[in-house]
Amino acid sequence: MDADRTAALIGFLALADRLKHIERRGETAHPDGTSRRENSAEHCWNVALVALLLHGEMPEPRPDLGHALAMIAAHDLVEIEAGDTFAYDEAHLLTQAAREKAAADIVFGILPPDLGARLRGLWEEFEDGETPEARFAMACDRAQGFLQGVIGTGHWRHAGIAEAATHGRMAPARAVAPAFEALIANLYDRARAGRMFAE
Repeated sequence: MDADRTAALIGFLALADRLKHIERRGETAHPDGTSRRENSAEHCWNVALVALLLHGEMPEPRPDLGHALAMIAAHDLVEIEAGDTFAYDEAHLLTQAAREKAAADIVFGILPPDLGARLRGLWEEFEDGETPEARFAMACDRAQGFLQGVIGTGHWRHAGIAEAATHGRMAPARAVAPAFEALIANLYDRARAGRMFAE
């Protein structure tokens, strides 16, 4: 690699490190009883772990795992500039696409053109949700977010979100494969038992 390409890669990786400081609404609970908000980098790692665990449960033909993991690594990088949009914040959801597109121009524009186009393509594929890999990655993403609510502090109740309000978001993930249906149905049972939803 020449010096300019090396410098661009280091600059991008330094920018990507900021994902560790983008807070999400879900909380992670510590065994000592304390909790804190999860950050977007932790979320991406956990989504990748969900993908590794559930890939073998997918029906044939399975999506390409490497490609799905690449999408998972790239899918939230725009949050460095756009911030995380809470899935149930209707006002911010209206502007999310425009904010994230503008953020993509900045974030992926730091890379050399070939790598910028590759990562932006992965982000766009995830957002479009049309390929088997994108649908699998989306299901892992939504399952992780829901899991975090159940094993964390049940943020739905605190945010005034009733169970019915979550169904539309979780339905596409549940439809991807029976393994996702089983996992998410079990999480719903746990959330109900823990009275985690608003009444």
